[in-house]
Amino acid sequence: TWRLVWSDEFSASVLDTKKWNTTDSYNRPQCFGGYNDEQQCYTSSPNNISIVNGNLVLTARPESGLNEGRTYTSGRIQSAGKGDFIYGKFEARIKLPVGQGSWPAFWMLPSEEKYGGWAASGEIDIMEFKGHEPEQVHGTLHYGAPWPKNIYKGKPYRLPKGDFTDGFHVFALEWERDAFRWFVDGVQVQEQKEWSSSGGPFPAPFDQKYFLVLNLAVGGGFGGPVGADTRFPAQFKVDYVRVLQR
Repeated sequence: TWRLVWSDEFSASVLDTKKWNTTDSYNRPQCFGGYNDEQQCYTSSPNNISIVNGNLVLTARPESGLNEGRTYTSGRIQSAGKGDFIYGKFEARIKLPVGQGSWPAFWMLPSEEKYGGWAASGEIDIMEFKGHEPEQVHGTLHYGAPWPKNIYKGKPYRLPKGDFTDGFHVFALEWERDAFRWFVDGVQVQEQKEWSSSGGPFPAPFDQKYFLVLNLAVGGGFGGPVGADTRFPAQFKVDYVRVLQR
């Protein structure tokens, strides 16, 4: 019942700028730190965003002399204005980096924020990962009212054997009007059917278009401080991103 409507297989030699932007989706500085003390500045340099052997590679590297006192450069791409969707199945085949302080994510943000500032207009986290917990990933919805009255709901999924840095895994989300379902390697790992927004009635805020984000943050409140044994350059590899709709 699903048909492919948008994808990137990363088969070209460089990033497809008809599908992706390397600037911030809300025109914030590239070193803004995500409002939670992340330690990277994002760049569009091939040192941080590259296509290698059919994979998108987002690379975090130690750097000095950066704005805002940041100590790493890294990569982030997003599809605002080039890939904006309401409802569908969103999936990516990904290999994750190990090490405390590595915080890669595959997620979605609202194209217009029609219900107000974060998180009244929502955020959809398809996959987030803490490098010091290599056997576990997180899927989360953010909603409610503007910060600090925001709400989040979700749960982690622990891999039965091995960890997510050993090889590629497929992370997917089915988003419908009244339900979200998360999948890892084709297995459903959670479902959420209740949310709210101070800006409008249910199913707000998740009844508007969202765009895709792939990024590798360093440090911050979720990823934690960089560990003494964390190795750089750290690489977040993506084999493909696909969007399907009914």
